[in-house]
Amino acid sequence: MKPAPILSSAFLEPSGQSLPAPLLALRQQRGKALADMPLPTRKTENWKYSSRYLKLTDELAAGLPADGQTGPALAVDGYHVVFRNGIMVPEASDYPDTDGISIERFADLDDDAATQLAERLDNTLDSNGVQLARLNAARFEDGLYIRLRPGAVLDQPLFVISETDASVSGSAYPRIYVDAGANSQITLVEEFITTGAEPAMVNAVTEFALAEGANVTNVRLSLDGDNVQHVGATGARLQGHARFDSHTVGFGGPLRRHDLQVRLEASGAECRLNGVVVTQHKQHYDNHTTIEHIAPHCNSEETYRNIAADESHAIFNGRIHIHQDAQKSNANMSNKNLLLSTGAEIDTKPELEIYADDVKCAHGATVGQLNEESVFYLISRGIGRQEARTLLSMAFINELIEQIPVPAVRGTVQLRLNRFFEQTVVEA
Repeated sequence: MKPAPILSSAFLEPSGQSLPAPLLALRQQRGKALADMPLPTRKTENWKYSSRYLKLTDELAAGLPADGQTGPALAVDGYHVVFRNGIMVPEASDYPDTDGISIERFADLDDDAATQLAERLDNTLDSNGVQLARLNAARFEDGLYIRLRPGAVLDQPLFVISETDASVSGSAYPRIYVDAGANSQITLVEEFITTGAEPAMVNAVTEFALAEGANVTNVRLSLDGDNVQHVGATGARLQGHARFDSHTVGFGGPLRRHDLQVRLEASGAECRLNGVVVTQHKQHYDNHTTIEHIAPHCNSEETYRNIAADESHAIFNGRIHIHQDAQKSNANMSNKNLLLSTGAEIDTKPELEIYADDVKCAHGATVGQLNEESVFYLISRGIGRQEARTLLSMAFINELIEQIPVPAVRGTVQLRLNRFFEQTVVEA
């Protein structure tokens, strides 16, 4: 039997040494732990639909250079932090310097803060479920450490633009950790963009620790180019009465993979997870989500929509785990999928794992095509067939787009969706 491929040692040799000593020690420790790590195959349950799209060649192991000019990003009001190939660009960043809110790059942390951060990194994620995202902890060259003291409120969204300059082949490892104190509030928008055309890989990890009553909104906008493989993970741990809202919008590529894991650890915590994915040509996108109801009286609401055209492939795997002590839990999951061609494929797997007996839980999934009666109705009103099918496709996901709380992001998403449907022929 052919042995499973293992992670090349070239991927465990970080190039930069600008981090504080505690973070360098952590990175070295994580690298040793990943030595000879088996890469996912079709027999790896949570990668069975995506492993064949993963191409980790040695040319991708080199870190992408951080020098040069940054490309275009969202032109919006608010605070900005720019990463270029995983390294923060201070001269392109503009963020608040106020009491109660600390935003620092990893490279600028003193030893005390770096030690505190090193103890917290990866503690929101189940390492068994995010095999490749673990690589980030062994390779990150920089990152963003955001701390909000109790009661602190960031008055405008913070946009973190992660640009991949793929003028040469290589990889980048952006990293964010948010420590939200009791009753604090923040809206964090992550935007992933690409310049350059060489093959590249982005391995991004963002973590949130929400103290009691904290309110965090995370918007993740994946606009990477078709030359970029993107493997990302987001983790959140919530204490009592904390709220975490996630809005994920993804456009397909050669490989897109996002793991989202949320832990409701104390009574009254709640989360809402919304996701929209569109794929075309031979693109691929894989969303894996997990919500852990650990404490009683917690609520979760999850809604994901996928649209696949041409010969593309989209996956949704959502899991809700109700632990034995999580009585009075309320959890709902919905995944609806739209196929725009006979050659497209969508795989969906909603899961409920319940060990408590006093809960309200529901889940559902559908895969289908456009309703021809609705298409005929629009055509009878003088709308062309292609335009009618585009309008109905937009209506399928617009409910979730409208829930994104940042107007500039909604506008950007609408423009990209319009371009998507202009390039997509919806089969009759």
